[in-house]
Amino acid sequence: MAVLGAVAFMAQLDFFVVNVALDGIGQSFPGTSVASVSWILSAYAIVFAAVLVPAGRIADHRGRKKMLLSGVALFTLTSAVAAAAPSLGVLVGARALQAVGAAMIVPTSLGLLYPSFPKRQHTLVVGLWAGVGAIAASAGPPVGGLLVTLDWRWIFLINVPVGIATLVAGALLLPEVRQPRGAAVPDAASALALLLAVSLLVLATVQGPGWGWTDLRTVALFAAAALAAAATVERTLRAKAPVIEKQLFAARQFTAATAALFLFSAGFAIVLLSTALFMQEVWHFSPLRAGVSIAPAPLTSIAFAMNAGPIQHRLGRTAPAVTGTLAMALAAGYWIAAVHTTPDYWGGMFPGLILVGLAGGLTQAPLFAAAGTLAPERATTGSAVLNMSRQIGSAVGVALLVALTPQATTTGFDHAWSVQAGAGIAAAGALLALGPRHTP
Repeated sequence: MAVLGAVAFMAQLDFFVVNVALDGIGQSFPGTSVASVSWILSAYAIVFAAVLVPAGRIADHRGRKKMLLSGVALFTLTSAVAAAAPSLGVLVGARALQAVGAAMIVPTSLGLLYPSFPKRQHTLVVGLWAGVGAIAASAGPPVGGLLVTLDWRWIFLINVPVGIATLVAGALLLPEVRQPRGAAVPDAASALALLLAVSLLVLATVQGPGWGWTDLRTVALFAAAALAAAATVERTLRAKAPVIEKQLFAARQFTAATAALFLFSAGFAIVLLSTALFMQEVWHFSPLRAGVSIAPAPLTSIAFAMNAGPIQHRLGRTAPAVTGTLAMALAAGYWIAAVHTTPDYWGGMFPGLILVGLAGGLTQAPLFAAAGTLAPERATTGSAVLNMSRQIGSAVGVALLVALTPQATTTGFDHAWSVQAGAGIAAAGALLALGPRHTP
């Protein structure tokens, strides 16, 4: 549990930890534009989302332990390269390869949980694993704010000893799990089509605010993504062993979790970036002060994530997840009403952060547990699909925030928080429409 939780935390933390370090990184490379520096985030988001499902499918076929340890090794090596990067180009390239390693880690770490523990403990361990992911997301800004006061390179350097330790522990402790010999090799055409669909969609979403949503380049990327998505669906329906098997979506609970994760993650990405930006750009907090100020959210997430198993056992999966998504919407409504230009952390930002922590701790564990409703041989692929949905949602959320806050004004942030509220309500609606009220 410690090994699988640690690697998942490390891989997911790096998606969020860089947010508060972009200014410092830009200052280290004079002459670079804000748009160029933003590719440190964009490269990771695009590659991570695109590679998740193919990596999960290959892990099921070639071996989950082998894929996980290879991903940890790649992630650790590229973290060291990023920490020592002499130029922005090298740093962006290292981040792209780091994302490949992360995509190899996250779905396989969940896929290895099921065979490592008896069935009666699955709710508990998946709840802990998903809670670790929620904590990683919420802890990104505080951890980044702390490390950037030393040097932004520490954000990447700290991964190296953790990666080495988990490589050794994983080699000794983790079981190897793979499909039986003779199982069909995943269809290459469907894997390529999915890779193109996701990468083009996320690229268009990331670049849309800068280029303009009606710009020919943006429209062309969305059109190409739609064609690739259509090809993916065609191969899913017709190929012998498609990268995403249509049987995954025969389970209503898995379908509901996939849709809800997309919506929830779009709102949650707005939460994580908007709070850090608002406190730094409107209230003029330092990166460290902003990071520490966000800390109540991950601390609250920890409290609920540690009890995810008992909560699900008592209430089922749907009720906690719906409560969490609505808590995120309520946090947005509170900030719209209470947060103004004049700094008021305790009366304005703090109560909403507690609600956000509640949302992260309650929502993600039951949604990721939906992978456990699938056949054992599809657990890693199912986890990859859920993570892909989350990453695409996160990219959409960040793009919407950037588009709605071209200048750091309270009006722009109010509009972003309105979208956050809508995403939370829509996620709750998806869960209630498609998921069972109570799962014993």
